[in-house]
Amino acid sequence: MTPKTVTVLDARALDRTLRRMADQILELNAGTDALVLVGIQRRGVQLAERIGRIIEAQDGVNVPRGALDITLYRDDLQTVGPRPVVGATHLPWTLDDQRVVIVDDVLYSGRTVRAALDELADFGRPARIALAVLIDRGGRELPIHADIIGRKIDVAPNERVDVFVEELDGRDEVVIAARQSES
Repeated sequence: MTPKTVTVLDARALDRTLRRMADQILELNAGTDALVLVGIQRRGVQLAERIGRIIEAQDGVNVPRGALDITLYRDDLQTVGPRPVVGATHLPWTLDDQRVVIVDDVLYSGRTVRAALDELADFGRPARIALAVLIDRGGRELPIHADIIGRKIDVAPNERVDVFVEELDGRDEVVIAARQSES
C-alpha cells in the first residue's frame, strides 16, 4: 500500500518559488558581484542550477555554480551505512572573498548544513555564506537557520518531505508523506 501524500508544491508553484528565491538572493547580496551558488548534493545542485538560470535570464549575468557532497563530512556517517554513496564536489575556484549561497532542498535538523559549512572551509574563506532552502520543515537540532526560505511548513516527526525534480525524478513536486514503518 502506498502511503498517503499531500502535495505542498506542484510544478508551477515550485517554479514560482524558485523565481522568488532568486530575487531574494539578489536582494540579500546587493546584486551578482562575487556571488556564487553552491548546491548540496543531490537536489540542492539542481535547484541551484535553476536559480542560476533564472538570475542569468533576468540580469544577464552567469553566476558561478558549484556542487557540494557533504557525505564524508557528516557527524552521523556511521548511521548512513557501510558504503555511503558519495557524489561529486565541484568547486573549481577559490571561495576567498566570495558571497556564497548554499542551496538545499529541505532544512530539517541542521546537520547537513553544518557539514556543508565544514566542507566549504576547505575551499577558502568566503566574505559571507548564506543559506537558501526550498523547504524549511522545522525540527532543528542545531542553531542553524536559513536566510532565504521558499516555503516553511509544519511536518510531524512521523512524516517526511520529498522533493522531486525533473532532472532526477521526471517531475517537479514537493510532497509530505508518512515515514515508512520499520518492520
